[in-house]
Amino acid sequence: MNNVTHRKAQIGDFSQIIKLLADDKLGCTREQAGSEVAQEYLDAFAKIDSDSNQYLMVLENDGEVIGTCPLTLMPSLTFLGSTCLQIEAVRVNSSIRGQNLGQQMIEVVINWGFDHGATILQLTTNKERTDALRFYEKLGFKASHEGVKLYLEQK
Repeated sequence: MNNVTHRKAQIGDFSQIIKLLADDKLGCTREQAGSEVAQEYLDAFAKIDSDSNQYLMVLENDGEVIGTCPLTLMPSLTFLGSTCLQIEAVRVNSSIRGQNLGQQMIEVVINWGFDHGATILQLTTNKERTDALRFYEKLGFKASHEGVKLYLEQK
């Protein structure tokens, strides 16, 4: 892994990004990884790409997308009007985990957040991803809050 770089995702990355999202016991039940990218993913990418508070980062090695994480800057009134960086869906290709790529990616995220005025970084991980939680805690993140979700059915 000598040629690992990071950059903003492009539309041509999407089949590889969706494969990363689907490559675990939770993702395989909710993502649609296949030879053709679902229109819903393309629509979401268009929204993300046009929003200056969004950054869909990919890790790349020799032209192959090997990791991804979407970042969202959220201006806030709390903590004296601070900016929070929300990190979601952190993924590294399962065949190359254990090579410090996740740590490298989080270091890039921290620097990106700092450069964009963030004073708080927060991320969520499913409670079933116990290895991920240990990984984030090892990097200094604290499980300080309980999160809840409500899935809305669109009509």
